[in-house]
Formats: sequence, structure tokens, C-alpha cells
Amino acid sequence: MKRDSRLSGVLHVLLHMAERKEPVTSEVLARAMDTNPVVIRRIMSGLRDRGYVRSEKGHGGGWTLARDLATISLRDIYQALGQPSLFAVGNRTEAPGCLVEQAVNAALDRAFDEAEALLLSRLADVTLAMLSTDFQKRLGDRRNRHRLETAHAS
Repeated sequence: MKRDSRLSGVLHVLLHMAERKEPVTSEVLARAMDTNPVVIRRIMSGLRDRGYVRSEKGHGGGWTLARDLATISLRDIYQALGQPSLFAVGNRTEAPGCLVEQAVNAALDRAFDEAEALLLSRLADVTLAMLSTDFQKRLGDRRNRHRLETAHAS
């Protein structure tokens, strides 16, 4: 089963953008994320619609953050991505005729609902500023060697 890694990828891109003073093009972000610039533009336009990033056209243009990192939570970004499914596990059938399967589905649905509420609450508690602080701590003495264009070169 293919995992949806958009949330992780977008958070990654946003933190790299926070480290730069100049706009970052879709092409640079796409190379760093090993994807197509069209995919980056589609995702970033959704973030722009929510006011998290802005785009500048023309020479020297690209994407920049539009808000302070402390005002953007992981849940905000998750919602901007259209709230992709959080779990890969699901019911075998959604409307079973078997009473045993109905009991199984009811128990699983309650557990999934509770887990989702807890996860979304935790995502709301974590801001991009908190991730940036963790990144800065990890960066340590490698400050000048960690650049978007080279950190993801293979």
C-alpha cells in the first residue's frame, strides 16, 4: 500500500523555505523533493489559498512564507492538503449484513475516531516554529553545509 507522504514533504519544504531570505522556485523545491514542479505548484497553491505562502512571478520570483512559523500548526497544513486519510487500516465492508462484522466495525470505528481526534489534537499543538527550533538544534555546527540544493542531492 502506498503511503501518502505529502504532509511530511510539505512540512519539509516549508522549513527549508524558512531558512532562506529569497523566494524559492517550484523547480528547486521539486528537485529537493524528487518530484515534478507541477506537483509542487499544485500543493503550494493550496497553501497560498490559506495564506501560509505567497508567490511572486518573474525573474527572482518563487515561493515565500506568508506568516510567522509560530502561527502555523501541523494541523493547519494537514487541513490545507485536504485532510488525507490518517490510517491505512479500514473495515472489510462498510455495511455488513453479519452481526459479528457489525460489532467488529463498531469497535474499530470508535477506536479510529478516538485515535484520529488525539492525533489531530497533537498536530494542532505543534507549530512550524517548534519544528524549526528542533532543526536548528540538529543543525549544530553544520550550518554552512546544509543547503536545500545540496542536502537532497543524491
